[in-house]
Amino acid sequence: MVSNEIELMRKNLINMAMKHGVNAIETIECSQKLDILLLKEIKWNNEHYFIKKENK
Repeated sequence: MVSNEIELMRKNLINMAMKHGVNAIETIECSQKLDILLLKEIKWNNEHYFIKKENK
């Protein structure tokens, strides 16, 4: 899981937005990286949910 990475990226995104503004390219790029991490986490959770469900 990437939970720790998500939390670090979330904090980084907040700092970027405060420093550069929400429309700055740095903030948008950071937001996109966070989106990728969130999607990875969702995918991992879904895969493991269905594996557990099939084994019951």
